[in-house]
Amino acid sequence: MADLNGLDDNSRFRVNRISSGQLVLNPLHGIGGSLPVHGVIPEDQELTNMVYLQPRKTSIAQGLGGGRKKSVSLPKEFEYYEGENEDGPPTVYGKSIAYYTREALPKMDHYKNLRGNELCARPTMDELRSEAMYAKKPEPLPEATGGAVKFGWIEGVLVRCLLNIWGVMLFLRLSWVVAQAGIGLAIVIICLSATVTTLTALSMSAISTNGQIKGGGIYYMISRALGPEFGGAVGAIFSFANATAVAMHTVGFAESLNDLLKSLQVKIIDNGQNDIRIVGTIALIVMQSIIIIGTEWESKAQIVLLIILLVAIADFLIGAFIGPLDTEEISRGYIGFNATIFSQNFPPNFRMQDGMAHGFFTIFAIFFPAATGITAGANISGDLKDPSASIPKGTLLAILTTTASYIVFALLAGGECVRDAMGPMGNYTDELVESWEFVNNCTVDYSTGKSSCQWGMHNSFQIMELMAIFGPIIYAGCFAATLSSALACLVSAPKIFQALCKDNLYPFIGIFGKGFRKNNDPFYAYIVAFLIALAFILIAELNAIAPLISNFYMAAYAMVNFCTFHAALVKPLGWRPEFKYYSKYSSFVGFVLCVAIMFLMSWVTALITIGILVCLFLILVYVKPDVNWGSSAQAQNFKSALQSVQALSTTQDHIKNFRPQILLLSGRPSSRPTLIDFAYLITKNISLMICGHIIQERQAFKVREYLNTKANVWFQKKRVKAFYSLVDDVDFEEGARCLIQASGLGKMKPNIVMMGFKSNWLVCDSEDLKAYFRVIHDVLDNHMGFAVLRLREGFDYSDIISLDSQEVVDKLTLARVDSENSNSL
Repeated sequence: MADLNGLDDNSRFRVNRISSGQLVLNPLHGIGGSLPVHGVIPEDQELTNMVYLQPRKTSIAQGLGGGRKKSVSLPKEFEYYEGENEDGPPTVYGKSIAYYTREALPKMDHYKNLRGNELCARPTMDELRSEAMYAKKPEPLPEATGGAVKFGWIEGVLVRCLLNIWGVMLFLRLSWVVAQAGIGLAIVIICLSATVTTLTALSMSAISTNGQIKGGGIYYMISRALGPEFGGAVGAIFSFANATAVAMHTVGFAESLNDLLKSLQVKIIDNGQNDIRIVGTIALIVMQSIIIIGTEWESKAQIVLLIILLVAIADFLIGAFIGPLDTEEISRGYIGFNATIFSQNFPPNFRMQDGMAHGFFTIFAIFFPAATGITAGANISGDLKDPSASIPKGTLLAILTTTASYIVFALLAGGECVRDAMGPMGNYTDELVESWEFVNNCTVDYSTGKSSCQWGMHNSFQIMELMAIFGPIIYAGCFAATLSSALACLVSAPKIFQALCKDNLYPFIGIFGKGFRKNNDPFYAYIVAFLIALAFILIAELNAIAPLISNFYMAAYAMVNFCTFHAALVKPLGWRPEFKYYSKYSSFVGFVLCVAIMFLMSWVTALITIGILVCLFLILVYVKPDVNWGSSAQAQNFKSALQSVQALSTTQDHIKNFRPQILLLSGRPSSRPTLIDFAYLITKNISLMICGHIIQERQAFKVREYLNTKANVWFQKKRVKAFYSLVDDVDFEEGARCLIQASGLGKMKPNIVMMGFKSNWLVCDSEDLKAYFRVIHDVLDNHMGFAVLRLREGFDYSDIISLDSQEVVDKLTLARVDSENSNSL
């Protein structure tokens, strides 16, 4: 392979075909020989002779049958091989010396900056057809001034997901879930949560490996996949859910600390909700301060918290396998593994608590936030080194690890602890303990859910501390789990909201998208997340916050699954995820499962969540943000339109379904509005109208594009449902014939031609008048209807309308002429 450093950037993309008659043979110094006249030289074989090609100017357009384009210079040096040609002399194919074989397939290296200090860009077709490209000088890239901190898949995804999943529910609610649902249904709850999160993670992995993922996590994925309407609605809901999750984890920390202070007979105010509010507010302020210092410090804090959490888990496992150490632990309900306890705790025992009757799905709603940490890594996708590789690997491994740990913890708690116990106040003897009579000393009022006992899995949330070999470590682990999860959510919520505000989808929120410092820290969004979290901390009730969060997360997960299902179903060209372990059927099952669980948990909360989503969605439909992200919804529109047109082609015509489909020879729509208004009165929204524009001079591509854009904007402004079709470089007669014969698609083609009356027929050139009548005959020859509209004042309003459009056309045309003149020099 030749050295690329000796090549200009453009030669890597150039493949030229030249005739053997264009070659001039010059033998190399010291090497005899010449180009063989016949035979084929293998493409992969190195040549012993070098053929020097004289640079000459040729016209690509001439070779294609035209003659209007300027000439281009061929490269000076080529590799060659000779091909057979039955009609004449052999053809020699020239190639850039960057490649010794056939034309290379598309490869990422072709578009990268190979030399590091020069700007490498793939030339456009206009540049390839112009000599100006070869005179381009590479522009040096600006020197890097220090980049933002980026994380790998372990630190950025795995650690964050583990800390977010191993949160408040692990230490404070898992044993209570086992007491309510029983061992069997508790494992079902855990597996159902894992099923939802795994299906969502597979869908999320497919989206994240389909292209570049920037900051915004799930919001970025949904908005770029389904469009701004869905993405904006889900992004607002999901950022709010993350801010609320901060309150849930912080309340869990405060509740655990309050239990510790109560055991030490220490209180701030009342050892109740007021103490939880005070501790939670202080903890939130401290965590927000850590994040403001910098995300790298937050990441370091996460590592320390993970170590503490792992030590606490090990402490619990060791204590669970050793068993109770004294009679006091037994009196509190920790008996050690026993088949009788396992069998008693296996079936459910649902009870009322705080005036709420619990069942399977209410318990699931309280537990499910424990599994929602799967998005912790995706939420900071903008801070990852390689989001496409990091998100699938770290997320799926975290789900597998935490699901297995939850099942093990549920089995240990359900197999070693009883649901109700009297505690140290009871008069326990060895005989009572062995005969289990102390358990029967508790009385439960199932109408209110209140028990005379204060210990056991139903009544105490500190079972893990009771089972551990050294209780204080469990408190440290609980603090680490809750604070780490709160930290992760406190980072995620502002990042998502910042990405939403940067896109300016909703009015008056752009200021919250502003970033500061090299890491683009969203300080304004931090304030919003802080206030939302503080408001929910003041509720100070964990079981009241968790169900609301569950519905918001379920709605976001449902949309992630729907995004993947929709993209896999429509199959746009841009849908090529590197992650292959997903299926549109699994994504659809995940979507249906999320929606169904939303209503089963709480149909009232589900309706409120869906109502908020619909309101946010309708706001964006009304606002119509000026963004175009190539969503699968656009691909679906194209596919549906194509299928409808194809289906219409096989449908037999009937007089009842006749539609007047008009080809209107109007010129520029803004110049003849009355003609278009009259035609639109006939078509309205029930049939086709095409406005044809014929220009005798040849127009540049940018001029054609500009005229097309202006016409469509005029249609939208006037609310006219029509299409614009432009033909140039032809006279009126030929242009009209082209429009008559080529306009439309399938049965969606004009059956009526309408144009204005030629009011200057007395003074116009005779050939123009003849052409006008020949167009009428062409229309009738094609068995189409014909209509002429006449107004006394005429139709041309171009003198009244502003001339800014014509000035733009003149400038674009002049720029094209100047470019051609410069190329010819």
